Amino acid sequence: MKTVFRLLWEAKKYSAYLVATVAAILLGSALTLYTPQIMRTLISLIQNSDPELPRKALHLALIFLAASFGQLVMQFCRSYFSHVAAWNFVHDLRTKLYNHVQNLSMSFFHDKQTGQLMSRILSDSETMELFIAHAAADAIANTVLFIGVGVLLFCMNPMLALYALCVVPFVAIGVWYYAAKVRPLFRIRHQKAAEMSGILQDSLSGIKEIQAFNRQESEFDRFSFASSEVTRYVLAALKRSALVHPLIGFLNQLGTVVVIGAGGALAASNGIEAADIVAFVLYLSNLYAPINSLARLNEDLQNSLAAAERMFELLDIKSTVADTPDAQDITGVRGEIEFQNVSFCYNDGTYVLRDLSLKIKPSQTVALVGETGAGKSTIASLLVRFYDPSDGAILLDGRDLRTITLRSLHDNVSMVLQDVFLFHGTIEDNIRYGSPEASHEDVVLAAKMANADSFILETERGYNTIVGERGVRLSGGQKQRIAIARALLRNRSVLILDEATSAVDNTTEKLIHEAIDNVIKNRTTIIIAHRLTTIENADIIALIDGGRIIEQGTHEELMELGGKYFALYNTNQVHSV
Repeated sequence: MKTVFRLLWEAKKYSAYLVATVAAILLGSALTLYTPQIMRTLISLIQNSDPELPRKALHLALIFLAASFGQLVMQFCRSYFSHVAAWNFVHDLRTKLYNHVQNLSMSFFHDKQTGQLMSRILSDSETMELFIAHAAADAIANTVLFIGVGVLLFCMNPMLALYALCVVPFVAIGVWYYAAKVRPLFRIRHQKAAEMSGILQDSLSGIKEIQAFNRQESEFDRFSFASSEVTRYVLAALKRSALVHPLIGFLNQLGTVVVIGAGGALAASNGIEAADIVAFVLYLSNLYAPINSLARLNEDLQNSLAAAERMFELLDIKSTVADTPDAQDITGVRGEIEFQNVSFCYNDGTYVLRDLSLKIKPSQTVALVGETGAGKSTIASLLVRFYDPSDGAILLDGRDLRTITLRSLHDNVSMVLQDVFLFHGTIEDNIRYGSPEASHEDVVLAAKMANADSFILETERGYNTIVGERGVRLSGGQKQRIAIARALLRNRSVLILDEATSAVDNTTEKLIHEAIDNVIKNRTTIIIAHRLTTIENADIIALIDGGRIIEQGTHEELMELGGKYFALYNTNQVHSV
């Protein structure tokens, strides 16, 4: 019930529609309860040979017609209002999940499959339509109808009503057993469906590798097994459903048998009139139908609650990086950066940085070099608070990053990541992504500075060329130049270039660095270098090894030192993280 109450609380925004739904249910149920009384009155008139039978019968027929039309209107209102509430609720949950996930810290995504998260956001949220529009609404309708019929039956004949209700405890036991056995199966089914979605997403994203290594058959086997697991748990749940529903139907029929036998005995002893027996039998269908429906709706309810538990589980995850209560925006950033005894380790306890200190003055260019796994990219990630340090502090213009709002921090940093990501859209859209207000002329200027304009103009539609998903229609070097143009267009006080030229040839790299040299003069720039020859002019070169800075200085100073930087420069063994 905790999950049910939480769902209803989340849906409170649409309480007006839900109230209208309940009102339609109550009115519809009242009309349903009234129609057997019309038949009861008609039979009584026939039994008593009423002289005005034709006129009264016509009058009853018109009343029956009006009641039936009223039921039609109430069914429409109930269906429409419940679905308006349901699908708007699905939209709210879906967007709430999406917004929550995109604001979680990077550590959350380390062991998560994209497909599984997509399943929770899309498939699980859509299951809530079952809960609001069907399970909850129908449960209310059937409960009201069951109680109403029960009250009328007791008013007509208490003894016969007891006979009619004798099967209800057995039905309740069957429904309870069904719920206890089926809900875990639905939860596992949702998990298996998410795993299948994850495999599909991985396969589509890695289609080049799959074909290049002839792994189609093994990937097919993975997907086929995941699909069969979903089918297995669905069928396991449906097997129990196939057993319980007929059993409940049989118990209901058994109740009707009891009523017919007992009603016949009472009629023979003049304990009940024929009109009452007919009305009683008519009401029996309205008594047992809700029981059958509640058993069927329990399946939808269990399915919805299993999905809801998975969604709330995701919503309850707290980001490890978030604004502190006293966090404030930062303005007029000069670009002074200081790492004070910073250490960082991942959740598994593996330290990437240990007691690292580094001070960068405004407008300085600092190059971070070192072998793979030294921690260079981690430093960049900490600077934009993808993660927070395990120990120590990072300052921007003398303020701890944790006292600066994340939005404000990101507004003052421009970044080119090692793994370039382009969105499906035009080249211009991707360059403008970080600066949506920029004009076309600004976009072209940034592209020229990144040496991207020439190849863009050679594409079929120039800046309006569609790059495809993840920029599949462009080469690695072209994607990196677009990413650099995007960062240059943003024009922020702090610029981070994480292996920004790792996928370009020497000629293009030289042109890009000439362009970068023109724009780093008035901003603090951190360059994570792939080739040491490209960072010789940096104000500071910091050599990272084992999560520590072991050498620091200008290129000339480090070469004179003759240490590890000297050896790396001469052998060109620096690799990207």
